Amino acid sequence: MKKLASVLALTSAFVSMDALAWGNDGHRAVGAIADKLLKGTNAEKQIAALLRPGESLESIANWADCVKGTYCGPQTPEMVEYVNGNPKHGTYHYTDVPFQLTHYHDHGVGTFDEDIVQTLKQAIAVLQGKTDPALNPHKFTKRQALMILAHMTGDIHQPLHVGAAFVSKDGKFVVPKSHAEVDEAAIFDSRGGNNLLLDDQKLTELSAKLIPAGEPKPVREGVPQALTKPFLSYWDSTTVDYAFRRIGTKTPEQFAQTAIDHQQTDKKQDIKANSGDPATWPYQWADDALVVSKDAYKDVVPGKLVPQTSKKGETYYTFTLEVPTNYPVPSSEIAKKQLIKGGYKLAEILKAIYG
Repeated sequence: MKKLASVLALTSAFVSMDALAWGNDGHRAVGAIADKLLKGTNAEKQIAALLRPGESLESIANWADCVKGTYCGPQTPEMVEYVNGNPKHGTYHYTDVPFQLTHYHDHGVGTFDEDIVQTLKQAIAVLQGKTDPALNPHKFTKRQALMILAHMTGDIHQPLHVGAAFVSKDGKFVVPKSHAEVDEAAIFDSRGGNNLLLDDQKLTELSAKLIPAGEPKPVREGVPQALTKPFLSYWDSTTVDYAFRRIGTKTPEQFAQTAIDHQQTDKKQDIKANSGDPATWPYQWADDALVVSKDAYKDVVPGKLVPQTSKKGETYYTFTLEVPTNYPVPSSEIAKKQLIKGGYKLAEILKAIYG
């Protein structure tokens, strides 16, 4: 989850544990697309040498999220070793560039040394066999680098994991000129969208009219129904669910095959090839995500500022959020396109690395 560590030690009423970019199914779909596109290539052979029997890009695509807790099962020694060696691994999944901007720049507003662009750049260098310690400050192994690349290539195509919202006290999206301006008095950090709260019942009623029905979700005994849904959680998981349902797929493998089939017909979407040194591709991906994030925030309006108190007794602030009445349709269409793009980009970067 994005920036939940300090202030968002929140309350379980506000943040669900599935607030992980693209969720389990979305990341597996990205990996499954790449698996299919790499069949018969040298890249497939090189990847297999780093994977264990039975593993695939699809099966490892969630590893970098699974290390955050036990919701994927018990932590393995490999996970524990990674976490101990990477105490800031939670920040590797995102950057916080104001969504109104057009480019990611090193040391720009919202960027930091352990953000997703820098992490991807390091993982690519490791897989390229570059041994300069400056290119791998976290000492990733090649296997770790592959698992990070498989996951973060999905993350960086989730628009809210790049384009961040900052809100003024009077409920306007603003662009801070420096991080110092985000003072939680005049300009507030939405924390990747976690502090922007949707009315969950209203959203459910909207989607029921617009999105094909899915499988009923199991009711968790003793867990109260959340009244609100963080905007990040909506984009991380709800849009993926809607995207799967709109094209009639239930599993990541089905989504991947349908996506590839459509790419081979007149229904294909334009996925532009990246250019230049592969180490620069994360910058290009981030810039593309900023373009998409503007669509994600189109006609979205922050409302009332509400002070909240965390379990640690710290004060933080949330904003109610209004979205257009048809929002489930364009948002799920964006999610579908970005998942497909993520899968194709993962295959493309691995082909560029391994030839």
